[in-house]
Amino acid sequence: MLESPSPLRPAMATLHTPTPSHVRGDTSQPLLHETVGAMLARIAATWPDRDALVVPPQGVRWSWREFDARVSRLAAGLLALGLARGERIGIWSLNRVEWVLLQFASARAGLVLVNINPAYRTHELEYALTQVGCRALVLPPAFKSSDYLGMLRELAPELDASAPGQLQAARLPELHHVLLMGDEGEAAGAWRFDAIAACGDPAAHARVAALQDALDPHDPVTIQFTSGTTGAPKGATLTHHNIVNNGFFIGERMRLTERDRLCIPVPFYHCFGMVLGNLACVTHGSCMVHPAEGFDAIATLQAVEDERCTGLHGVPTMFIAMLDHPRFADFDLSSLRTGIMAGSNCPVELMRRVMERMHMSEVTICYGMTETSPVSFQTTVDDPVERRLDSVGRIHPHVEVRIADEDGNTVPRGTIGELHTRGYSVMQGYWGDAARTAAAIDAEGWMHTGDLATIDDDGWCRIVGRLKDMLIRGGENIYPREIEEFLHTHPDVVDVQVFGVPDPKFGEEVCAWIRLVEGATPDAGAIRDFCRGRIAHYKIPRYVEFVGGYPMTVSGKVQKHLMAAEMAKRLGG
Repeated sequence: MLESPSPLRPAMATLHTPTPSHVRGDTSQPLLHETVGAMLARIAATWPDRDALVVPPQGVRWSWREFDARVSRLAAGLLALGLARGERIGIWSLNRVEWVLLQFASARAGLVLVNINPAYRTHELEYALTQVGCRALVLPPAFKSSDYLGMLRELAPELDASAPGQLQAARLPELHHVLLMGDEGEAAGAWRFDAIAACGDPAAHARVAALQDALDPHDPVTIQFTSGTTGAPKGATLTHHNIVNNGFFIGERMRLTERDRLCIPVPFYHCFGMVLGNLACVTHGSCMVHPAEGFDAIATLQAVEDERCTGLHGVPTMFIAMLDHPRFADFDLSSLRTGIMAGSNCPVELMRRVMERMHMSEVTICYGMTETSPVSFQTTVDDPVERRLDSVGRIHPHVEVRIADEDGNTVPRGTIGELHTRGYSVMQGYWGDAARTAAAIDAEGWMHTGDLATIDDDGWCRIVGRLKDMLIRGGENIYPREIEEFLHTHPDVVDVQVFGVPDPKFGEEVCAWIRLVEGATPDAGAIRDFCRGRIAHYKIPRYVEFVGGYPMTVSGKVQKHLMAAEMAKRLGG
């Protein structure tokens, strides 16, 4: 019986020499050599009186001059707390004006912003704060049913007996400063964010000014956690150089100018909001419009109409929610022309509806990953429609990509292989984890993405699958190993296998097949209850099956694809 060919092993070479799947981006437009803070100052000086930031729920409408000044005041306030260049400050929040201020102020103060997913619960929060040694944490007291301050108290009960800036928590030994957003919630050991953001200390402002010449664009500026195939999340460390340039070239592909107004309902804790949204705008002087703290279809549509937005970002589920809302036709979206749809597979029919019914004829598609700042491929506003529907575009400027087989050889055009990328956009590494950094970035600087792709003769890239044991639920990357390791802490669980099953709303949903301790009788609800409040809601298995065993290969490897097929059959897929 013939062995099935590996998806990474190309077919036997033909007699002619094929064109390799290796592309390099245009380099005619030079890379920017600026820190985030210096770039913002340049933009504010160029268009001081134009709108920079509009946040309707918080009554914010700031010009570039005012935004830049507020960023400097907050940067001074952070230094006045005693925070020093290179130290880490975490933010655990949805989309608020404080988030955007901190994004730019932490950079101007020489700090490293740690993006913490607001869906994280105590188990994940503790890991994130300790893994990178956060000295400070900024958070709202609560949002809807999420009691952020309460969860922090679980980890640091010492907060209520501390003076601000003097926290000494046994479980969070490096965390000393807690900054609370808004005017609700009380904790003796917490500062008020607004008080720190209003810093008028001349000495602190002088320190901020002096620091600007010392900062280097290649300094780390943000750490973003990505779930790991080996369980624990990894802190991808990105520099000013990484994200300033990626934001700039994203905006170039969208043809952003100072006259554009981009509605950004996607989360800031992801690169989608922080880089594709905020930094794409700031590098071009375009106005950032933030419609709501969490995604809300009506608030987004209302913001587009009220602010005459020319661009709109979203993952497919967001666009579906807007298009299918009963009040969709009530809003005037005629000002729209561009935006980005990304985060998971973009269905062709959905793209057509967005282009036609939302007037986004120049919508773009892109591909990337957190570790590459994130975008490597993107369509342009004038690419043929069919190419914006069936590909993720062509290579970004100053980026190099190849498609490789499992032996590391570049495959011919049109052949499936693993996408490797290198260039200015590749992260510094995973914070404090040299081993996993070396496993991801090889000796020649290639970032091994784990994504299966092809590049055709004209340079168009298509993503066709994943090598990684990963699923994508509504734009959130989920690594089953992390959930499996968590569920193994349940006293009734002997073994567990987690995988994705198709879902019409989210693209994929989480499914767990669990083997129980003999005599144990928990039901699916009990398993989900065990997860609630301890891991992010989107990681909690929607489907739980209790099984006696798993389909295995002859060599003893679990066959998740057979489990997924069986579940799809049971669910009527």
